[in-house]
Amino acid sequence: MCDVTAVSGLRPASVPGTRRTVERGQPVVDVILPVYDEAHVLRVSVGRLSRYLTETFPFRWRITIVDNASTDGTWAEAESIAAESPDVFAMHLGERGRGRALKAGWSVSPAPFLVYMDIDLSTGLDALLPLVSSVISGHSELAVGSRWAPGARVHRSAKRGVISWAYNALLRVALGVRVRDAQCGFKAISRSVAHELLPEIEDDDWFFDTELITLAQRRGLRVLEIPVDWVEDPDSRVRLWATAWADLRGVFRLLNPNRNHRP
Repeated sequence: MCDVTAVSGLRPASVPGTRRTVERGQPVVDVILPVYDEAHVLRVSVGRLSRYLTETFPFRWRITIVDNASTDGTWAEAESIAAESPDVFAMHLGERGRGRALKAGWSVSPAPFLVYMDIDLSTGLDALLPLVSSVISGHSELAVGSRWAPGARVHRSAKRGVISWAYNALLRVALGVRVRDAQCGFKAISRSVAHELLPEIEDDDWFFDTELITLAQRRGLRVLEIPVDWVEDPDSRVRLWATAWADLRGVFRLLNPNRNHRP
């Protein structure tokens, strides 16, 4: 279970300050933003995402910031943003891990369709509507942004490109993963499918994405790739080699589909 130590903005519709949320009705889509020590970009990124959703997105929406044990002013900034906007909510976790943040955010969301994206907004937002629409329409149960699918436009360092290509090639050979890009931080899923899969996902960090896709495929769910535009964030907090090693351990674990699950 996730240690949710604080929540901001998760208030009933009758509380003052939620008039626009009441008028809009319950959200159809909840965009989860897992964050760790992102105080310097949080307000700008949330503002940019809010404007995009307000101006172009045809579905009712909300944004949920999930702070996983930041050590800077991220949580204070998230609380401030949530207090100012009735469509932004915030949660604080006492432990680190992107997977842990997604489990917490997806578990409590009232929206029937769930999205997550990285706070740096490296993925072009124009891919959001086709990503979500494929799940809402029932064309897929899980939609994943892909930097390797035909039509994707990507700007990143050669080192990150080689590591990503090699890792995804390993997934295809070892686990039979059929998508070309398991790790892109841009995914959509229905709440019902998320609640079905989350108890089976053991990883609480970066391998969460790979495990989510692998388990979805093993259950015969439809997984769709959406090509995205993606620009590498030079301030990325991903530690490439440590993450790669943790991912390899995760792959070896999934090689045994009959493994014992943790309680």
